[in-house]
Amino acid sequence: MGINNMPHFLNARVTHLEMYERPNITVPSPLNMQIAIMRAHHMPVHFYRYLYEQIGKAHHWNVRRKMTDDALRDLIQSENTVIQILYVDGCPAGFAETNLKELPKSAEIVYFGLVPDYQGRGLSYFFFNEILHSVWETNPDKVIIQTNTLDSPRALQLYQKCGFTPVSYNDVMIERWD
Repeated sequence: MGINNMPHFLNARVTHLEMYERPNITVPSPLNMQIAIMRAHHMPVHFYRYLYEQIGKAHHWNVRRKMTDDALRDLIQSENTVIQILYVDGCPAGFAETNLKELPKSAEIVYFGLVPDYQGRGLSYFFFNEILHSVWETNPDKVIIQTNTLDSPRALQLYQKCGFTPVSYNDVMIERWD
């Protein structure tokens, strides 16, 4: 908390992106690693919170952090939520969360990221491409995602490289994760 117990806020520019066609590229998995991507069914809240903090703290993700355990459990265990976890050499290395409640109109990749220990190893492009292919298996008219200037500086580049197009921007204040 800041002066007078007011939270500190950071300025961020949010970029909203959309994709209207299934990608036609396949990205090979990085070499010399045992990699698995598994869908989490009935994910425990404590494990979700662990991944959310490990990945999101540096980028000031706060939405799920402030939810009660019951509300978070209802959300992450909903039939409209798909959570996929990337494992590298047996350890959780990242996750993606997709919201399917607007199908067939759209599917939204709500969260995507890697644990810091696994960044810079060539995993993001591979993992994100795998997530995209699984999202398109649900047959949406479009896939949407957003990123902001507090996320990894490579996030926007990755999304555009995979075929997303920016459609709008807005400026927001995001509470700092202290």
